[in-house]
Amino acid sequence: MTAPDTYTIGIDYGTESGRAVVIRIRDGHPLAEAVTPYAHGVMDTHLPGGTPLGREWALQHPQDYLDVLQQAVPQAIAASGVHAHQIVGLGIDFTACTVLPTTASGVPLCFLPDLAARPHAWVKLWKHHAAQPQADRITALAEARGEPWLARYGGRISSEWLFAKALQVLEEDPDVYARTDRFIEAADWIVWQLTGEESRNACTAGYKAMVQGDQYPPEDYFAALNPAFRDVVDTRLGRRFAPLGGRAGGLSPEAARWTGLIPGTPVAVANVDAHVTAPAAGVTGPGQLVAIMGTSTCHVLIGEALADVPGMCGVVDGGIVPGAYGYEAGQSGVGDIFAWLVRHLVPPAYHEQAAREGLSLHALLEREAARQRPGEHGLLALDWWNGNRSVLVDANLSGVVVGLTLATRAPDLYRALIEATAYGTRVIIENFERHGVPVHELVIAGGLKKNRMLMQIYADVTGRPLSLLDAEQGPALGSAMHAAVAAGVYPDIAEAARHMSRVVRHAYTPNPQAQATYERLYAEYLTLHDYFGRGLNDVMKRLKRLAAEPHPAGPPALPVLTEVPA
Repeated sequence: MTAPDTYTIGIDYGTESGRAVVIRIRDGHPLAEAVTPYAHGVMDTHLPGGTPLGREWALQHPQDYLDVLQQAVPQAIAASGVHAHQIVGLGIDFTACTVLPTTASGVPLCFLPDLAARPHAWVKLWKHHAAQPQADRITALAEARGEPWLARYGGRISSEWLFAKALQVLEEDPDVYARTDRFIEAADWIVWQLTGEESRNACTAGYKAMVQGDQYPPEDYFAALNPAFRDVVDTRLGRRFAPLGGRAGGLSPEAARWTGLIPGTPVAVANVDAHVTAPAAGVTGPGQLVAIMGTSTCHVLIGEALADVPGMCGVVDGGIVPGAYGYEAGQSGVGDIFAWLVRHLVPPAYHEQAAREGLSLHALLEREAARQRPGEHGLLALDWWNGNRSVLVDANLSGVVVGLTLATRAPDLYRALIEATAYGTRVIIENFERHGVPVHELVIAGGLKKNRMLMQIYADVTGRPLSLLDAEQGPALGSAMHAAVAAGVYPDIAEAARHMSRVVRHAYTPNPQAQATYERLYAEYLTLHDYFGRGLNDVMKRLKRLAAEPHPAGPPALPVLTEVPA
């Protein structure tokens, strides 16, 4: 008699929602999934109680994360028809660096009534860029001191990372900092809620908290940033790191009630959404760059040797798979840029046409833009609507479109913005190769892989074949694979990938004619990239400073017309 199948659950925490997927262990087949949108979304203008937020803020509500456990997980189990005793493990991944301050027992400070109106008591989402001044000082001090770890992060520390955000708390709200017993990645906080045991995964520690060789930067470095920051590691972080694929603990009775699972079910060490996706696509060796494309894009790449790559997000030994170096780069705005266009710049006629044809606006714009040949719209854009993560590592950069005329239409802009993000990916690829980390193939994951025009443009711009992760919820599949390792079903993630990964090889290949045109356009992109991005013209930063200047209260500078003059 054949033994019954066993399953794991992967939970993927994204920017707008969390999703749970029940995965069959023997072949990676997804049985069912459920999605819980975050009720509070991304808070970038004010807190739930009305407290206003400053520029470049991006916060979230930790209750939204718990809702995923209490809603999406039991819904997915019910839809799968699988019994709880057949589910042998659970794994999670999260956007990073998404960090929150808590008490020693793990209570988020924003849950405390007297701190609920204090912005620094809330979760700082990965794309919170208001800590850029702190990030700049962190980089400048490391350069001045000749800190050897700085090269492992491409020579610049991002405002998205843990210490920039923690230092911002200290300097802008020292009372909240004093009340903070833990700064913890949201990924690790969720595992804490599931198991009752605090742990810190080696992946986010290495890439987002400047840990190399299990060591943070020295204490006197933090003291030089701010004397009150000297003991941040020992008082609010800790120095123990859990390996990827490890067992963080067993499901607590309370978490078992939330999820409908059996108490004691193994819970895997948390991971980052991008890094967990690589093995889901069968990538456990060098040469294949995995691009997880959604609101932003994270690029992960495995290398056999250690190399210092300027402008990368980081390199960590064992950061993706054990025994190899995991490299990371990224673009901080991709799908968000296309969504911005659709929300704000598409005329009513396109809305009406989409409604008549039963299409989404994205689908209509894709269809119309796909009818153009490369270069036909006469536009060129820089993809920095949300700053530049790699290779310039500068959140103060902003977007540019060149070539606009009175004949420019919404589909033209849509295609130009897609092309801009493809050029940005090519910059990242060439930067890796120039510094000794080869890339011979792209593997695409994330929701944007459904856009066929976008995929073909990426193949044509980069000159490389594109393979596709053959799973709707790639990070959740990767998390479920790590759960299978934590449960002892497979000895390591490479073996889990041999059984559970899902990929369509070379789904798109470059078109030689289009590739030739994009070579010319890419050269123009590089000219703009360096002119605006490498200090030759800092107009973007001057405009941002001007926009942020305080303005005196009073009547508007120009009179407001209440009626149109005759």
